[in-house]
Parts: sequence; C-alpha cells; structure tokens
Amino acid sequence: MRIATWNVNSVTARLPRLLAWLEKSGTDVLCLQELKCSAESFPAEPLRELGYEAAVNADGRWNGVAVVSRVGLDEVVTGLPGQPGYLGEAPEPRAVAATCGPVRLWSVYVPNGREVGHDHYAYKLEWLEALRAAAADDTAAARPFAVLGDYNIAPTDEDVFDPAAFAGLTHVTAPEREALAGLRALGLSDVVPRPLKYDRPYTYWDYRELRFPHNKGMRIDLVYGNEPFATAVEDAYVDREERKGKGASDHAPVVVDLEV
Repeated sequence: MRIATWNVNSVTARLPRLLAWLEKSGTDVLCLQELKCSAESFPAEPLRELGYEAAVNADGRWNGVAVVSRVGLDEVVTGLPGQPGYLGEAPEPRAVAATCGPVRLWSVYVPNGREVGHDHYAYKLEWLEALRAAAADDTAAARPFAVLGDYNIAPTDEDVFDPAAFAGLTHVTAPEREALAGLRALGLSDVVPRPLKYDRPYTYWDYRELRFPHNKGMRIDLVYGNEPFATAVEDAYVDREERKGKGASDHAPVVVDLEV
C-alpha cells in the first residue's frame, strides 16, 4: 500500500500535476494540504475519474486539507475535537481524518506561527496540543495509524539547510519541537528515516532566492505513525522530481510504502 502526503499550495493551480502524479506514482492514499479552495470547488470529479474519492475540509481561504483514496474512505472526521480558533475566530480547516482500507490517517496542516511571540505562534502551540489530544486514541489502537502533513516544524537542526539562518525564527524553536516530542510520547514515531537515498532529504524550498536549485530547504512535511504503522513501513522517500519545473508547489510529496 502506497501512502503519501503533499502540500500542493493550491489544488486548483496544481491540478494537472496532481492528476499526472497520482497516475505515475501508483499512490493509493494521498493526504493533501493548503488546498486554497472551498469544499464545493474541490476537484472531486477529475479525481473520481481516476478511481479516487475524497474527504475534504476546506473553506476557500489559504488553508484546507483532504484525504484522497482509491482503497476506501470511512470514519471521516473533519477538524480536531477542541480545536482552537485564531484570536477567537471559528476553527480553520486544518485537519481531516479517514480510514482507508486497513489504515487510519489524519491529514494536517499545522499553523505557520509567523514569528516568535506573535499571537499566531501561541495559536500554533495550542493547535498542536489539540492534535496531540485528538491523536491519543487512534495511536493506542491496534490498527496502523499515522498523522501526515505539513507540520511547519523542522524536527532537528539537521532538517534545515543552515541552522544559523533560522536562529530566533519559528519552525525550529524548542516549544515547537517539544510539541513534536509530545506526539512521540503517545507512541508515534517519524517513519521517514534519515538518511534516505540522498543527503538532506528536505521537503520544502522557498520559491525565492533560487532555494531549490541550491538545495536550501527544510524538512517540515512529516509522517508520524504508531507502532503497527511503523513496523509495516517497507520504504519511504521524498519525490524531489515533483518540485522541479514550471508550476510546481514549493513542497515535494513524501511517500511511504507499507506491507499491510
């Protein structure tokens, strides 16, 4: 079974690449983030023509998440129980869960945080705590379970091209990394090993300053799985090729193969 996660940075803008990638990659389940569309405008029909159904949580703004599956889509949950809103607003569409065949998955788009000390940074930490609470029961279950998505956190200094360049910035602070440790304490682990098939397996490269050609990236798209999920992993990789060329997202897909 092939499972992947991909921040597409607008499913509408990336639709031709998304459909082509699904066909050539043989992916069974894809978790998407940053849809930038409403639930009504999500391209369900083109995906259905390829044999995929979708669970979508989106409102037309800059966020939005989905689980796209060709192996079943059951027990769908949109949003996190007790999920906070930013500055008292309604909760944003940043999480959706579904059971796809034998596997339970959450697709998540963690708030960016903007800058340390900003209200959005506090919101990010609150949101991560809500995610930890929501994941607890699924983590303890006997079936394979994983939380996939754009975490907007680099787990270690090795996961950024230059730690000094990120000093004092979000994505690398101790509280953010402690939130990841809280997920691991539930029994989840980072199932994408280091090193992979090449050094520095980043998943995100800013469009500016030729960051991708110079491989100045970050590893912030993560797959955290429980023990049944982790022990089923046969292979994992970042599809760097999909970051290349005209019209690419600034993130690359992260792919995990399971024996389930």
